[in-house]
Amino acid sequence: MKTIHVSTEHATAFVDIEELACNQRDVVRARNILYKQSGKGKEFLGWLHLPSSVQEEELAAIEQAAAFFKSHVDYVVVIGIGGSYLGTKAVVESLQPSFKAYTPDSEWPHILYAGHHISEDYLSELSEFLQGKRFGIIVISKSGTTTEPAIAFRILKAQLEQSLPAEEVAKYIVAVTDAQKGALRKLAEQSGYQSFVIPDNVGGRFSVLTPVGRLPIAVAGLDIRSFLKGAAEMERFLEMEPDLEKNPAMKYALIRNQLFHSGFLIEILANYHPNLHFITEWWKQLYGESEGKLGTGIFPAGVDLTTDLHSMGQYIQDGQRILFETVLTVLKPKRELRIPLLDTDDDELNYLAGKRMDEVNKMAELGTRMAHVEGNVPNILIELPELNEYYLGQLLYFYENACAISGYMLDVNPFDQPGVEAYKKNMFALLGKK
Repeated sequence: MKTIHVSTEHATAFVDIEELACNQRDVVRARNILYKQSGKGKEFLGWLHLPSSVQEEELAAIEQAAAFFKSHVDYVVVIGIGGSYLGTKAVVESLQPSFKAYTPDSEWPHILYAGHHISEDYLSELSEFLQGKRFGIIVISKSGTTTEPAIAFRILKAQLEQSLPAEEVAKYIVAVTDAQKGALRKLAEQSGYQSFVIPDNVGGRFSVLTPVGRLPIAVAGLDIRSFLKGAAEMERFLEMEPDLEKNPAMKYALIRNQLFHSGFLIEILANYHPNLHFITEWWKQLYGESEGKLGTGIFPAGVDLTTDLHSMGQYIQDGQRILFETVLTVLKPKRELRIPLLDTDDDELNYLAGKRMDEVNKMAELGTRMAHVEGNVPNILIELPELNEYYLGQLLYFYENACAISGYMLDVNPFDQPGVEAYKKNMFALLGKK
């Protein structure tokens, strides 16, 4: 199986070799805890074998729901926050053409997002944009009462009800929620919405491979079967391969924790492909929410390169030596564009004539990595063979698996998020909630 590849050769020079040997035993211990399901948060390990256990009946139902939206609407609003939208946006933004948003006619619906913040301007503008347009709603929430998505659903559902006959509204709303309990489950059953289940044993930030991600990804016209196949093959590979040198999740968890204990407190995920921006946003939630507790954890940050070399590059190169860099690179681009030769070389770029843009980009990447390592910034490299559904499935499952191992190495519960509730208590009190 061709898989993503993790290289740590430009990171190990920054850690103590004896301590690294000790941590090698620790990463094996953490992996055993994961697969024996004996650690903290073990009740939320439903994601661990999820890709290989998806039933054909559920896949067919998702594809049927996607086909309905394809034939009846031009826009689908995905309502959710955190893991209920970031995974979807990461995959959709990675694989759809960069300028699809400017294409009025499309075979598949345009995906829009709501409920991921409480901006009055944004939701007002979205509501105005949808006036007179054919649209549907996918609302994603285990409880149905999370403030941000609940407000967005209340407003957009009312707008949909005004634009359609009463007996038609339910056909244009799909709920992804708890199997039995919660306000959204109750509403879906009362109103006749088609619904899909968020498993009880899968937390939000690990849910992209459940219907939370699969349904809107399918509605965007992407191949969820290939997406799941990549994830399932990575699942099997990581479980069957205990060798640290061959297991990319173990290797990644080991080196990032060793760097953390060596004083590198911030991990920057860097990419050289603008479509990968929301992979970084998804990754930031996955690792920040899983590890940032009990006064510990690596702070996850991100940059889009080469763009951010003209803003953050100076700090990365010469700032405090408290950060390390993980570069996510795509080996084979989907398109080809060569730089032309000009009769007059006014811009002094004829030395690049005939070269592919990707070659220039790759040399910028290599040159930057060399400069950062020389500037004492440890560097991890993650290589993605191509940017498609199959390899994204591999990548996202790899990150989930490595995150669980890394969390157990830090001796935290990788699957809870007690700190998230702090702001809610204050907000509810300030708003006068009983």
